[in-house]
Amino acid sequence: MMHPTKCILPLLSVLLSSASGTASISILDNFIKCLTINAEIYIPFSNFYTPNNSSFLSILESSAQNLRYLVPSMPKPEFIFTPLNESHVRAAVICARDLRIHLRIRSRGHDYEGLSYVSQIETPFFLLDLAKLRSIEVDINNKTAWVQAGATIGELYYRISEKSNIHGFAAGLCPSVGIGGHITGGGYGTMMRKYGLAADNVVDARIVDARGRILDREAMGEDLFWAIRGGGGGSFGIILAWKVKLVPVPATVTVFTVSKTLEQGATKILYKWQQVADKLDEDLFIRVIIKLANAGPKGKRTVTTSYNALFLGDSERLLQVMHMWFPELGLTRNDCIETSWIRSVLYIADFQNNTEPEILLEAESLFKNYFKAKSDFVKEPIPESVLEGLWKMLLEEDNPVMIWNPYGGMMSKISEYEIPFPHRKGNIFKIQYLTLWKDGDQKNATKHNGWIRRLYDYMAPYASIFPRAAYVNYRDLDLGLNKKFNTSYTEASAWGIKYFKDNFNRLVRVKIKVDPDNIFRHEQSIPPVPLWLEDTSHTTA
Repeated sequence: MMHPTKCILPLLSVLLSSASGTASISILDNFIKCLTINAEIYIPFSNFYTPNNSSFLSILESSAQNLRYLVPSMPKPEFIFTPLNESHVRAAVICARDLRIHLRIRSRGHDYEGLSYVSQIETPFFLLDLAKLRSIEVDINNKTAWVQAGATIGELYYRISEKSNIHGFAAGLCPSVGIGGHITGGGYGTMMRKYGLAADNVVDARIVDARGRILDREAMGEDLFWAIRGGGGGSFGIILAWKVKLVPVPATVTVFTVSKTLEQGATKILYKWQQVADKLDEDLFIRVIIKLANAGPKGKRTVTTSYNALFLGDSERLLQVMHMWFPELGLTRNDCIETSWIRSVLYIADFQNNTEPEILLEAESLFKNYFKAKSDFVKEPIPESVLEGLWKMLLEEDNPVMIWNPYGGMMSKISEYEIPFPHRKGNIFKIQYLTLWKDGDQKNATKHNGWIRRLYDYMAPYASIFPRAAYVNYRDLDLGLNKKFNTSYTEASAWGIKYFKDNFNRLVRVKIKVDPDNIFRHEQSIPPVPLWLEDTSHTTA
């Protein structure tokens, strides 16, 4: 094999000739010299991008979802490195650590606050983009699959369907989400009430730790394996690949979408949904998508509530369940579409009816907008009078969206301490709040951010308390930020307890153990707080 120094030195001279500024040259120079020592496999020139490369911005923007973090005023990485194999990732971590160059890690860029590709608290930094690590190996006989971190959940779904029409995986609804980051936050989808979260169905992993070691489950130990399955991305190491457990699905499933406007009794129907959503047959997942539309009398702007569902069975049994539990929706046989599980993925993701599953291999984000999001968990039905006030607030905004996702079923059976994701028994549903806009004008951003914060305040009395919980995959920097240096436990717990409840303490302990120097850090990463915490970890396998 060619010696890495001989491979990378020509690359160094080319990159430095296009770098901008003395500081950039120094960072690149030192980083690539370090790679020549630590990389075991050739790194092509085409896998580095500097701001003066014509393709730099296209690579940076390629999988970024929230356009708020691509405006010119946002900090940009000194360079982007797209590794081709595990050895490249390992070398990058070693060099970032030894040279004290801050890194951000991106699998597919769906981080709601852009933390995987933007650093607002620490510059300079570089971006380690895992998009080229996309291998998927499906083992139907053992009902497992190894999937690299840069693959999308859509790609995984498709590769499973190639091998079997009666197996699937319990992960997200948006097929362009990267599997690497998705599972680190838990990862929910249409089969969560039947099989739990994506993170509940992980049996092994490969990770590069802060010391530059490549570890599997046995080598990393159960504490770290626990932490990476729902403890949030970017805190404990770099996920290289997950080994996931496939789940059985029927050859025929049923999907439907039934919409109701305010004028069609949406308020009373939604109140009834809250009473039954977590108690329905666990084969049935009905989420509610709440938007505005010109669907009122004479085209008047009104609120629409769309009941978007997957049932793991045929329409005959679905109609029996709905007649017993939720007749108010008025579901009919004509509303039901019987299909395969892989085509249900396309339906839930809102592809057109004639779309072929191969589109899942394109891995392109379907949701690129300027947006701000928040989340809540709800334990008691929200009264109709409060819903009426909610509709008034939605009608004040340009393009608001709310998505209510049902809990219950398997989500109530798994302990809140099993993995770091703690939002289990007692939750009826989760709310995702969104506001979207069309340009990067700061005045617009201020306006829409102000609106969603007022909405969040309005909903406070009806959300979970002690803490008012939030979902870590819907990152919300309004909840709190780490400092560049010396974040205290109290400061970090402002957001950490909301995401992880009592599990936050155990996550801090794991962080202290595996990354005491805080190599992997961002605005809401778990801090290695050097203080004694009372033992509330429940299990420390």
